[in-house]
Amino acid sequence: MTILFIVITIVLFGLLIAVHEFGHFIAAKLLGVRVNEFAIGMGPQLLSRTRGETTYSLRAFPVGGFCAMEGEDENSDDPRSFHNKPAWKKFIILVAGAFMNFVAGLLLILILFSVAGSPSMPVVGEFLSGAEDIAEQGLLPGDEFYRIDGHRIYFRNDAILFLSRAGEDVAIEVLRDGERVDLGTLHLPYRIQVEENGQQVLKRGITVGEVRETGPLATIRNVWYQAIDYVRMVWMSLGDLVTGAVGIQDMSGPIGILAIAGEKGQQGVEAAGLFGGMVNILDFVALIAINLAVMNLLPIPALDGGQILFLFVGGIYRLLRGKRMDQKYLGYVNMIGFFCLIALMVVVAISDVTKLL
Repeated sequence: MTILFIVITIVLFGLLIAVHEFGHFIAAKLLGVRVNEFAIGMGPQLLSRTRGETTYSLRAFPVGGFCAMEGEDENSDDPRSFHNKPAWKKFIILVAGAFMNFVAGLLLILILFSVAGSPSMPVVGEFLSGAEDIAEQGLLPGDEFYRIDGHRIYFRNDAILFLSRAGEDVAIEVLRDGERVDLGTLHLPYRIQVEENGQQVLKRGITVGEVRETGPLATIRNVWYQAIDYVRMVWMSLGDLVTGAVGIQDMSGPIGILAIAGEKGQQGVEAAGLFGGMVNILDFVALIAINLAVMNLLPIPALDGGQILFLFVGGIYRLLRGKRMDQKYLGYVNMIGFFCLIALMVVVAISDVTKLL
């Protein structure tokens, strides 16, 4: 069963790559840029067909893809080259891939919520034994968390996550009877609780209920909230990486992603059968789609964000020098960035294999 979920994830991951590159492709075509090749995958060609001016190809390794536009990395005299188009057209073409990934993520979340329901809302349930004093600080059962330490709370998992990352003093804002109520800073220390099996655990003293919203309008709103939540998760992960809270060993490449997909699918099967496994896979792939949208816009050479950065740098250069920057320099930087990216992927892949072994 795990192998089945890995295969499904590979197929869906390939579709996400196709969607991303199709975003660049269709934007380039609509804005009059010549596209030499539209490829899904990297490495040697498996299949190819040329129609008009564009070669469409499928390559061996399903870990990327590209939309090769005339004059993208080098100077070109072709009036339809990417290099000779105005900056606003270049910008639209460059962001189109990430935009399509974000739209794909929204559609996947919509499908997921339509068949499995929206996530539980962040409603305060009850106070655990020994934590009744929390009510004296103003927090009441039935309140819905709105902000925790300044972070907007959309779903039950958000409340659990940000409470776990907070200190003993937590700034809390809730929705009560439809009105926002700022409770200020509450003292919510961890307390020792005894489980049914006799094991002692540390808990905040608050339970967060399993209340779900229903109806088409609530579903559409929650689809948007979930997408924004995934964007925030990506930024939090990057922040943890920069601050050293996590290291490279905690990152996952294609190998690690497939392993996680297999585990999530199997966990879903154990909880709710094949349906549960597919729900978990759909949720995971939706997260990957949003992740791709965000990561591709980072200002790193060889990524779309790096190209956008150089678009602005080229604009400033032209403003100051009165001429365009030579495209060969952009090609050099992109080449260096590409090799650095490949090196990072190799390191992460080795880490993934080590963790699996």
